Amino acid sequence: MSESTQHTGHPGHGEHHGHDHHASMGHSPTVTWRMAASATLHCLTGCAIGEVLGMVIGTALGWSNAATIVLAVVLAFFFGYALTIVGLRKSGLGWRELVKLALAADTVSIIVMEIIDNGVMMVVPGAMDAGLTSGLFWGALAFALLVAFLVTTPINKWIIGKGKGHAVVHAYHH
Repeated sequence: MSESTQHTGHPGHGEHHGHDHHASMGHSPTVTWRMAASATLHCLTGCAIGEVLGMVIGTALGWSNAATIVLAVVLAFFFGYALTIVGLRKSGLGWRELVKLALAADTVSIIVMEIIDNGVMMVVPGAMDAGLTSGLFWGALAFALLVAFLVTTPINKWIIGKGKGHAVVHAYHH
């Protein structure tokens, strides 16, 4: 459906500035696996940037597994939210609204991803202690992010179907 049809396709519905009138009227949007995978991939990108950066910094500095994971999680949240905010800046919203939207869109997804990918890293024998030049480290990290994507996608599909998660930012993407 074209953008102009989307906003004017129903009799009596003119341009709706800044919101999805289907979601606000209680209509549940049809959520495809492709939509859920796209939202998850968007979230995974920010998480992966933070996760990799945190693992690299913590490992390079010889930090404990716990300290490395804390840094990776903090950076994953930071970059996950930052990518959503950067994508929404074109909407003309103020910082307060941008932060609220990023929190609403990404929090559950990031939490699930972080639990899964850090859990996988912890259970792969030697992965956390392997070092940055080790194939084990990078292979385990890639595998952990893949598992996080696979687990989080159906959760995001369900959340978007409820009009939550990434559904709250779709009205602002043009």
